[in-house]
Amino acid sequence: MSRKAPRQHSSPFTDTLPEVIYFRSADTPADSQYPVHAHAWGEFVYSYRGVMEVRMGDRHYLAPSQYGLWLPPQVEHQGLNRLAASHCSIYVSPGFCTALPQTTCALEVSALTRSLLEHLRTRAFATPYSAADARLLHVVLDQLHTAPCAGSYLPGTTDALLQPVLDYLTAHPGDNQPIADLARRFHTTERTLARRANMLLGMSLAQWRQRLRAVQAMQRLESGDKVESIALDLGYASASAFIAMFRKLMGMTPDEYRRSR
Repeated sequence: MSRKAPRQHSSPFTDTLPEVIYFRSADTPADSQYPVHAHAWGEFVYSYRGVMEVRMGDRHYLAPSQYGLWLPPQVEHQGLNRLAASHCSIYVSPGFCTALPQTTCALEVSALTRSLLEHLRTRAFATPYSAADARLLHVVLDQLHTAPCAGSYLPGTTDALLQPVLDYLTAHPGDNQPIADLARRFHTTERTLARRANMLLGMSLAQWRQRLRAVQAMQRLESGDKVESIALDLGYASASAFIAMFRKLMGMTPDEYRRSR
């Protein structure tokens, strides 16, 4: 049976923004995507629930809810999500982008910024914005100016050698075979695989696998799965080992994360 074609969404703006800083939130179903496009303004993408993905040429950016993705002006990209997601975008006119990174990257989202973004999606905005609404968006932008840049939380690649390995790990997150065995499985060497990962992903393959498990764990926690089941499915010998990993990467326990969502 052929796979159903992704649901297509259109870009909300083509030529101009209705405000110099504009906020928009949306819920998108699974298997959705936007067309490849670029625009004159910058865009900050944040996921309240689920994981948003952005593809840029041969690079694939993915950020969970502890991070948001910053796209500078004139960057050609495509937004997509394999699972249902609730997300927002803050569109920033070029004149307000100079203090933000000049390259695409994931920005760490502080507790204050997260609270502001949660508040924004409860508002019924009408254009032109009131002075109070405009000030609120400027506060969010000020917070993004000082947010640490994390590159891409879980980067992807179309590299002929590395992509099949990442695809395998994504499909088998509980596979604990050593990197050396994984390299032999894909007819290469551990040294070659390590070199490609550091060059193309900016991290070791072991770090990438750990982040992948954290991202998949977040999706399952949001779905209500038990911590013990998630831990075993992701290859951990015990729930405590999984909890320790999750706390190290996310700064909170799985239960704290679930409550925060």
